[in-house]
Amino acid sequence: MSLYRRRKTWWIDIASPGGERIRKSTGTQERVKAQEYHDKLKAELWKVARLGNKPDRVWEEAVVRWLKETAHKATHEKDKAHLRWLDRHLGGKQLMEITRDVIDCVTHVRLKEGVSNATVNRMLEVVRAILRRAAKEWEWTDRTPYIRMLPEPKRRIRWITDDEAERLLEELPEHLRAMAHFTLATGLRQRNVTELVWSQVDLKKRRAWVHPDQAKARKAIAVPLNAEAMVVLRQQQGRHPTRVFTYKGEPVEHVNGKAWKKALERAHIKDFRWHDLRHTWASWHVQAGTPLNVLQELGGWESVDMVRRYAHLAADHLAEYADRLARPRVIVHDTNTSHALQKGRVKGT
Repeated sequence: MSLYRRRKTWWIDIASPGGERIRKSTGTQERVKAQEYHDKLKAELWKVARLGNKPDRVWEEAVVRWLKETAHKATHEKDKAHLRWLDRHLGGKQLMEITRDVIDCVTHVRLKEGVSNATVNRMLEVVRAILRRAAKEWEWTDRTPYIRMLPEPKRRIRWITDDEAERLLEELPEHLRAMAHFTLATGLRQRNVTELVWSQVDLKKRRAWVHPDQAKARKAIAVPLNAEAMVVLRQQQGRHPTRVFTYKGEPVEHVNGKAWKKALERAHIKDFRWHDLRHTWASWHVQAGTPLNVLQELGGWESVDMVRRYAHLAADHLAEYADRLARPRVIVHDTNTSHALQKGRVKGT
């Protein structure tokens, strides 16, 4: 039987013109609709085999394949969260049905939920990546719709001064103080600090490292340990057999909780996230004269464009050019003399 019932749902069991056996659910409990699905599928298979047409792939097929091929991405879990939301709107649609109008409609719905333009753009980037791969690599479609991104305000780099950092460290509980201090000394991302293990640290050679599968850019990062980082690490020795930073003998999972926010309040520091510790580290480096290409390597950034965000904090290399326009000028403070100069009545003018 090419059409049969399993429990209450109708299933298809057919062979393609090429001999491939296809067994799948029709997704319906109605015989008439199941028969329509069966006939449509057989017709599509014939067109693919005889006429060279491309099979009509649906969104779910593309999502499953894309997730398998991108499981290595650092943002894999975030991508899955976006895809779970998208399933309500794109689920069941053929890829050729996902047009610009459809995507614009999805964008509008997401915005109505009160999320930011940046959040919507991250979701749209996932949609764009899947549709592009379906067209260019898998050859499932002949075209991809244009996906219009929303404008995002260019947020200034948030960093704190050395005095502010001292105040913050004093207010933090011991376990958070150690991790924050280490971050300010190394610039490591939150996850790389909280999940740091002793096998990634060499105290004798004063270095640590982040493995490619732990780095956002999926490239290994060498971490030279300065004097402050060494002090922090030595204070953590003997507290846990594998993890560097712990709280009451257990690994630390969250750092942006109440203790962090209360410490910021007591230190009189506003609008400051944990990730801004990394921005602070980078800003301090630039202000101290560290070249941008060196900072890029130290911070494990994939492109120099990410580092150029901090370039405006170091203007020393521009001073020579600014001075080219500097020349002595007469500054007159006496009102009468100034008025005479304007009229040309002072000798020598």
